[in-house]
Amino acid sequence: MSATIDLERHEAEAAAANATLEGKRVYVRRMFSEIAPSYDLLNRLLSLGIDRRWRTVALRRLGWDRAPSGTYLDLCAGTLDVGTQLSKTRGFFGRILAADFAEPMLRAGVGKASPAVLAPAVADALALPVRDAAFEGAIVAFGIRNVADLGAGLREVRRVLKPSARFVILEFSTPTLPFIRSAYQFYFHHVLPRIGRLVSGHRTAYTYLPRSVANFPETTALAQAMRDAGFRDVSWETLTFGIAAIHVGTA
Repeated sequence: MSATIDLERHEAEAAAANATLEGKRVYVRRMFSEIAPSYDLLNRLLSLGIDRRWRTVALRRLGWDRAPSGTYLDLCAGTLDVGTQLSKTRGFFGRILAADFAEPMLRAGVGKASPAVLAPAVADALALPVRDAAFEGAIVAFGIRNVADLGAGLREVRRVLKPSARFVILEFSTPTLPFIRSAYQFYFHHVLPRIGRLVSGHRTAYTYLPRSVANFPETTALAQAMRDAGFRDVSWETLTFGIAAIHVGTA
């Protein structure tokens, strides 16, 4: 009986995540809090390790070398993979604020980098507890689609960036080539959820993932949303046959 009740609760929360912005916010925070212990393992497993290369490319686009001693924002930081990679990049001497509203995710990443360089902070992407124009740059990897209000989230990032600072978004996309798209859809909607449930023990988290990607704006629409939020010189590129995409905008 308890297993049935637990399943019904997860399904109700998933439905609420689709129904309302606040429902999505509550569901996403609880879901990521619950899968935090297995998150890193599943990232490596489900992406076949390609996610590391994607982050490397995204960090290059950030242009941190223009201000190597500056302060940067890692938004929706999760288990601190992006901030850790930046903190250990040769020539980087700055600091990174890693913000995420799911505290267990941040705790899972503690110890990956020196706290003197990478500082985790429990914070909502829609209301960052920092002053205007605080950062020389910002990056979000595989997290912007989980923000309850995309437009408001983009405007909040714009608020905390210094003039001419870069904002980089690394996010899943949908391939356009028919064969690649079909194989991707099969893996994403049938194989990935089963592996995710088996390893994480969470009934809906890895069903939510492909659904959230399918409901997220396509590359051109996301670029326009960035322009609408006040970003200039917006550009984007696809990675690995269009499985992921990097968007870059200037504050």
